Amino acid sequence: MRTQTSSYSESGFSVVKLLIALAICGFCLILFLPVLTIRDSSKRANETSAIASLKEITAQENEYNSDFPTHGFACNLAQLGGKPGASAPTPDAAQLIPDDLASGHKFGYTFSIVCGGKTTIKNHDHFNSYVATAVPNSVGHSGDRGFCTDQKMQIRFDRKGGTNCTDLLQ
Repeated sequence: MRTQTSSYSESGFSVVKLLIALAICGFCLILFLPVLTIRDSSKRANETSAIASLKEITAQENEYNSDFPTHGFACNLAQLGGKPGASAPTPDAAQLIPDDLASGHKFGYTFSIVCGGKTTIKNHDHFNSYVATAVPNSVGHSGDRGFCTDQKMQIRFDRKGGTNCTDLLQ
């Protein structure tokens, strides 16, 4: 007669294998957590810079409107820009904002200005309003929210990173 020997085979994970898997996951988390934290910090810094830049654009739009009253507000960043001291400020290069902002690209955001209503006097357009926007170059990477402002000097934001700015920035 043969005696049956029972062999014990395990299926699935043993406690040791489970602990090894958990240790590997923990190690990966320790490695990648600083990267995620740095990315979030970078996005917050870019958004803070975008808000500050829009405040600067608003202040300089008011200055432009005061300096060139026949033109009203500037309709693009180039009109607010220009090399200081290269020549006298003009409506096309008022020398009010730095070159990096006048280029339309700064710290992961793209900036633009679009004019609104205008009045034409003696064949010359006087712009009564504007909207300045700042949108992330890559939503989710360089920033999460888009920002907008106008001559009312309130900054609003778009949670999706675009220019549909409905929420007032507090």
